Order: sequence, then C-alpha cells, then structure tokens
Amino acid sequence: MKAVLPPLQGVRIAVAGDLMLDRYWYGATGRISPEAPVPVVHVDAAEERPGGAGNVALNAVALGAGATVLGPTGADEAGERLAELLRGAGVACRLQPVDGAATITKLRVISRHQQLLRLDFERGFPGFGAEAMAALAAPLLEASDVLVLSDYAKGALPDPQALIGAARRAGVPVLVDPKGRDYARYRGATLLTPNLAELEAVVGRCADAAEIAERAGALAAELGLEAVLVTRGEAGMTLARPGADPVHLPTRAREVFDVTGAGDTVIATLAAALGAGAALPDAAALANAAAGVVVGKLGTATVTPAELRAAAGRRGSGSS
Repeated sequence: MKAVLPPLQGVRIAVAGDLMLDRYWYGATGRISPEAPVPVVHVDAAEERPGGAGNVALNAVALGAGATVLGPTGADEAGERLAELLRGAGVACRLQPVDGAATITKLRVISRHQQLLRLDFERGFPGFGAEAMAALAAPLLEASDVLVLSDYAKGALPDPQALIGAARRAGVPVLVDPKGRDYARYRGATLLTPNLAELEAVVGRCADAAEIAERAGALAAELGLEAVLVTRGEAGMTLARPGADPVHLPTRAREVFDVTGAGDTVIATLAAALGAGAALPDAAALANAAAGVVVGKLGTATVTPAELRAAAGRRGSGSS
C-alpha cells in the first residue's frame, strides 16, 4: 500500500475534548541535592505547548487543514495562555472557562534530553456536563468535515453520545481517541484509535496480530463502528473493519525518541486525510507514517506536510 498525501487545504476539523497546557523546564544537572537523593536542575530555559485536544488541533493545522478546538479550561492564567498559544498557531477556539476549576497543566523537568519529573495540575470541571460540550459543538458541525473526540478522561467528555449523535445526523464522521474500559459510551462513532494496552483492557489479552484484528473487528461490529485502528508501538498498527480483511501496518519509526503525543498525531492525520476524501486504509497508512516521524521528536510535537510526504514515500507502508 502506497500512502499518498492528498491536498488538505480546505479540510475543516472540529476537535472536542480534554485540553491541556504542557510546560517544559530545561536545565543542566551536575550534583545531587544535600536535602534529598534527587538531582539539582539549574533551569535555564522554558517552553509551553498545547497538549491533549489542543495538540490534535495543532497537528491538523500543521498539515494544512483548518481546526477548531472546543472544551473546558480553568478561569486562570494557564487557560488564557493555552488559548493564546492555540490562536497564535492558527487554531480557532471555542473554550469554556469554568470557575473553580484549574486548566489541566503538566509541568515536565528535563535535563540532557531526559525527563526527570512531571507535575500534574488538575481538579476536574465541576458543573461542566455533556450539555455544555454539545452546546459548544452545535454551531460547528454543519461547517466541519470531521469531528475528533480527544478523550483523556479528565472531564471534558463525560458522555459523548450527544456529540456522536449530533455529528452523525449532520453527516460528519466521528473519530475517537478513547480512554477507560467502557467503550459502549462511543457507540455509533466512525472509528476508534486505542493503543494495544487500551484495547486489551476491553477485549482481553491478544496472542498475536491475527487475534488483535479479530477482536478489534468484533468490537467494531458490536458498537456499530466502521473500524478500529489499533496502535501497537514498535509493531506498527492494525486496521480492523467488520467484514473486511485486516490491514497490518509495520512501524515507520527510524528512531523512537519520545512517544508523548503520538496518538494525537495519529488521529489528527487520520481526520485530515479522511476529510480530504482518502480511503480509510490509505488514511491509516498516512497516520502510521506520521507517527513514525513524531516519535523521533521531543515532547508533544507536530508533523509537516514535507516530513509526512518523505515518510510516506519510504518502502514498507503496509500489508494486508
């Protein structure tokens, strides 16, 4: 299978889900603290990037598509900074600040290209329910080619059924990056993109690629999905569809440096390619190639069209 990147300009993607602000502190380490057996980091640089649903939207925009992101944030400085970063990158925002909540923030301390520590700041979003998310999404669906649900189980998608139903009535395909063991909550979506551990938590341990495809295909049939795309780390990906032969995509990564945000890249690339009219197996091959690029970068990152074309043009894009 040869993955060809279609023109993505004009594709419109709505991304609903858990928004995060990723903060990075960088510095050198040269000694152990006298107060505790931990390294002392002399911080000399800092960086901020949108994560979660925001990173999905950034990946879509980096590929040339248009993206609007929607979801709750805290009514705080981190939420304002997150919106500023997203808009500065060309992402349209429909964010709902929630009083008493904290914008989900992950602070990573990095030295010599190694992550030493991560601090998470989050308190949930009291009072933000399925109706609030549906209200944010309603004006977008008629103008969107694809809806992505980026579920990190942080409170933005307490019940996705209203969103899925509204999108399907509007003729908009729904791609879901799922969390948890209750996949029935995604019934009626178009496609799920679990990693292997997430799939096995739902369907049981799979002995080999054939069993992965069989159980993923059965899950898709049970939930009324068109497909399940299972990301399998160094083993690549498997696309399972009811009534169709599975497609096994070998890994495209030349060197794995950091898997942070790779799932965001996968689903953003899928959404952009499907929105441009690509067939599902071709879109999956492109997503596999994009994942191979992004894991060679540090932290949450994006893939450019040039990088994706180069990666997609290499041999070994997939097999059935």
